Amino acid sequence: MQARHYSSSRWLPRVQARSKVKSRLICLPYAGGSAAVFNNWPTHLPATIDIYPIQLPGRCSRFNEPPFTQLAPLLAALAEAIAPYLDIPIAFFGHSMGALICFELAHTLQSAELRQPLHLFVSGHQAPRLEVKEALHTLPDAELIVALAQLNGTPTELLEDRQLMALMLPTLRADLSVCETYHYIDRAPLDCPVTAFGGVQDIRVGYRELEMWGKETRGPFSLHSLPGDHFFLRTYEALLLQIMAHYLYPLVREVA
Repeated sequence: MQARHYSSSRWLPRVQARSKVKSRLICLPYAGGSAAVFNNWPTHLPATIDIYPIQLPGRCSRFNEPPFTQLAPLLAALAEAIAPYLDIPIAFFGHSMGALICFELAHTLQSAELRQPLHLFVSGHQAPRLEVKEALHTLPDAELIVALAQLNGTPTELLEDRQLMALMLPTLRADLSVCETYHYIDRAPLDCPVTAFGGVQDIRVGYRELEMWGKETRGPFSLHSLPGDHFFLRTYEALLLQIMAHYLYPLVREVA
């Protein structure tokens, strides 16, 4: 399969083109997040790994496109978008909403007998077999903003800006709906290794909820608790990527 090397695309804007690439890390952001979350990642990971952040509809360059509210159609569109990039080995990383999408996307590839990820990194999201605790996407605006403040992922000045929040909340609600209307399907576990990450101070996702990710793979499972709250991937980005590199370096050697 020949990859189409776009300088940018709707789904896969390139952060940095690298030479001698041996594998690709496809990254999905948290609810309300964009591909820009991963702007600094190429400087922390092996030069032989290309970073492919996913840009979902409803934000940044795709602001005028309606965001998805259900997982199934989002998965179908994503599988089509990444198909040209499966010509070399891949790995997936997803944080919060992104973790759930990556997990189901890996199953989609496995079911279609397409190239599966060499490694699945899931971050800041409870194991998919566990029931959703609450439905944030149905909260009134004021209550949703309070919930966002508790997660400590949105700057206070932004939360207090009514005009900006009026623009952001529809996309954020849609993203939350993707997660909160999700229904787990009991099926054969994934073949690839799974590594889970969580923040020690995360008020939404605890260690035991992360530990259950181990049931989703036939391969090795590992779990790392990092300092910080739900958005530890921003405050402890370097540490997160140092740990990920530990798993990715051997994969790069294996496919050399």
